[in-house]
Amino acid sequence: MSTVQTTLQTVAAPAAPAAGTRAAGVAAAPDAAVTAASPAPRLAVTDLRVAFDTSRGRREVVHGVSFELAAGECLAVVGESGSGKSVTARSLVGLPGPGAVVRAERLEVHGRDLRAATDRQWRAVRGAQVGFVLQDALVALDPLRPVGKEIAEALALHGVSGRTERRRRAVALLDRVGVPRAAERARQRPDQLSGGLRQRALIASAIALDPDVVIADEPTTALDVTVQAQVLELLRATKQRGAGVLLISHDLAVVADLADRVLVMKDGRVLEEGTPQEVLRAPRHPYTHALVAAVPRLETRGRPLVPGAPALPPRAAASAGPAPGPGTGTGTGRGPVLEAEGLVRRFRTPGGGSLLAVDDVSFALERGETLGLVGESGSGKSTTARIALALERADAGEVRLLGGPWSTLAEARRRALRRRVGVVSQDPLSTFDPRWSTGRILVDAVPLDRYPTVAARRARAAELVALVGLDAAVLDRFPLRMSGGQRQRVAIARALAGAPDVVVLDEAVSALDVTIQAQVLDLLARLQRTLGVSYLFISHDLGVVGHLADRVLVMKDGRVVESGAAERLLTAPHHPYTRELVAAVPALEPARDIARGPATTGGLS
Repeated sequence: MSTVQTTLQTVAAPAAPAAGTRAAGVAAAPDAAVTAASPAPRLAVTDLRVAFDTSRGRREVVHGVSFELAAGECLAVVGESGSGKSVTARSLVGLPGPGAVVRAERLEVHGRDLRAATDRQWRAVRGAQVGFVLQDALVALDPLRPVGKEIAEALALHGVSGRTERRRRAVALLDRVGVPRAAERARQRPDQLSGGLRQRALIASAIALDPDVVIADEPTTALDVTVQAQVLELLRATKQRGAGVLLISHDLAVVADLADRVLVMKDGRVLEEGTPQEVLRAPRHPYTHALVAAVPRLETRGRPLVPGAPALPPRAAASAGPAPGPGTGTGTGRGPVLEAEGLVRRFRTPGGGSLLAVDDVSFALERGETLGLVGESGSGKSTTARIALALERADAGEVRLLGGPWSTLAEARRRALRRRVGVVSQDPLSTFDPRWSTGRILVDAVPLDRYPTVAARRARAAELVALVGLDAAVLDRFPLRMSGGQRQRVAIARALAGAPDVVVLDEAVSALDVTIQAQVLDLLARLQRTLGVSYLFISHDLGVVGHLADRVLVMKDGRVVESGAAERLLTAPHHPYTRELVAAVPALEPARDIARGPATTGGLS
């Protein structure tokens, strides 16, 4: 058994392919005859073990993982954060991380033994024989280089000569993966592209040499539903041309949609293996059963997602008592807590033009209600949320809080009222001061007028961490040393510090794995039912929206195209765009055909 040790921290550029490697070609068709005749797996792994040398000794994190990946097959590896999925994937391309020790009885790509491969040999494998698609395309792509040049460089390093030919092939690859106006996009840097376009560009780079194996590590996380569908279609086409696809994902609906087989991992071990039908619809292991039960969808409304959790308490009364109206002192606690009327927002664009980002948007959020705001990237959801938070000015229209003015107030008058509106973002770590402990973060958020002494504010911080289900010990910890789920709970605690009437949640659970997401969604539901707080919930995940929201607004190109009760809108949508969104949602069960019209049902099962 051989050992591969590496201290690489970034993906090295591919080197020239080994003799016999298939020639690069954008439109190269798979060799169906070879694929059909060859019984050898594209990827074979037996007893894979990965350990890391630390100051406390060697710690093994992947324990004896074995599988084979056939031509034209998609094998999905699922599990929560820390299960060993990504370490396994990176070990298969020679990039397990600094201080890693990799051992295996068998580690072969297309029959080639790679257990003792050198860094140079791994560079020859990456790109030519194994394509690697990372989750965060903005990090994986060179931020200073147009995406077309990045793809062209991969072609050059693997023997495609001629700058003009490489440029042509790069544009053809971008077109092949569904990038509109490919020639124009090829000249743009990653930061000038949307998340979906960046991810497609990364896939184009990974399949540039038509590799026999494509490893995709969380390729659809945080993408909106229609872009996710496009990325899945690309991976499906890759599989159909004869490549083996290894999909790493925590999204079980995506796995059910694409995978032929599923491996369930926990704590570095494979607990269960089988077809999606066997693993996701009739799980044998209790852990797999808990994963499947934690998936939010319309049918889980009103009940906790975490197995064994107590039932949710009844909803707080809609009229939670008098509440002073901001600016006027005339609020009654009845009626909408947050109202938007006729919101319009334009942004200037290069060249002197303008973009209408929000176009005549109106809504009313009732006390104790969750209003879901959904739509693709660029639909105007987040801009609408920023206007509602009075962080962005509206060119027309206004927002009222508890019946009084809000968006039209001078900031000096609005500052004292900001505690009435909390906010939780997708990435709380970017909103925390990394030099501050959790305790200091929460103490800083506690309003001075209600808690005038340091002792009172510290006591309130302790109440807040208990409210969100954290131990008091986290008050002395720094966010960087906490898990993603813990950080999101701290963000929720901070949002609740001033006892707000409204909390705006902007993609607050989209980056969490399914079990942590379930815990946070249960927490939000309990807090709403006990405190009577209202949520403006922005999300691209219609399963999450179906589970949590009472009503839903659908936005496209800055306008609200449809609104209504969540159950009606997600099972019998009227607008063609809403039907398109719902039809694009992968499901654990076969989705019903809802794209024909409003009389049909299904889609979020």
